[in-house]
Amino acid sequence: MSSPAMDSAAVDDAAARAFAAEFGEAARALPPVAIVIAAFNEADVIGQVIEALPAEICGLKTAVLVVSDGSKDKTAWAAKTHGALVCDVPVNRGQGAALRLGYRLAREGGASYIVTTDADGQYNPAEMERVLAPVVAGEADFVTGSRKLGSQETNDPVRRLGTWVFARTISVLTRQQITDSSFGLRAMRAEVTGAVRLEQPQYQSSELLIAVLAHGFRVVEVPATIHKRQVGESKKGHNAIYGLKFAGVVAGTWWRERQRRVPGSGSAGVSAGGRRPGERSAAPFPAQAGDPARMAPGAPAANGSGPGSSSGGTGVPEASTAETTESDSLDPRSAKRR
Repeated sequence: MSSPAMDSAAVDDAAARAFAAEFGEAARALPPVAIVIAAFNEADVIGQVIEALPAEICGLKTAVLVVSDGSKDKTAWAAKTHGALVCDVPVNRGQGAALRLGYRLAREGGASYIVTTDADGQYNPAEMERVLAPVVAGEADFVTGSRKLGSQETNDPVRRLGTWVFARTISVLTRQQITDSSFGLRAMRAEVTGAVRLEQPQYQSSELLIAVLAHGFRVVEVPATIHKRQVGESKKGHNAIYGLKFAGVVAGTWWRERQRRVPGSGSAGVSAGGRRPGERSAAPFPAQAGDPARMAPGAPAANGSGPGSSSGGTGVPEASTAETTESDSLDPRSAKRR
């Protein structure tokens, strides 16, 4: 009997092959920046979202890579029509699984940087420059937007409280100051996504953040905005259910990463550099003396290196078995694709 992890890996492999066969050279030779979007039944808005994305960020050309996660509507068709490279997965597994596959496709396509945003138009594409800039400048390996440092349009007191509670919890657990643990607008070096363990099918944001911090990568938060969803409904579910599941992911990921770093914990053997046998971590940029943006000045640097981003030849392991506005409302804050 196959395990869920094996089944998920098989789905990823089949989807990756189909993606490469459909897009050929465009899939194998991506520009420096891959904008990765996970989408599920977002046909009514995905086109406007893609149209608003910048063709260049920080002077680097971009490609939009959409992973349609078992959509039953015309999400994949709409995304392709508006110029995205689309990986159409036949089964719905969750945002985390879709993003994990998107990271893999970006690395295998040779992208140097990955920027993520949601398919529902809640994030401002004009802020992608601010998010990616520290990574391109060599000041960070992973950058996330923060509604706490920026702004948010939601008036839901439960969601606001939850954002604070989870950020505070992760700050305590990782001993590093975090103000927003679930912001979807992020940027990172492509290699980072292959150096950390990702296995959550749905509530992936905290898993990625905690894993990146645990590996000693330089993490920076920047002010950013999250807008109200104006088309369709959130896939996150009721506040209580979402909160419980998110909390479970936070606790589980922290414990997993702690075990990885503690010799004799009963987990797979860990080397002096903090790696399991055969595992390689992407090397962070050299630490900058007095760098004010670095959130973990005392964290150990991740060991191992590999300049390439493709999983096919770098030795970087694949990730483990792991939401909209009308076009006129997007235009005022649009960076516009040309």
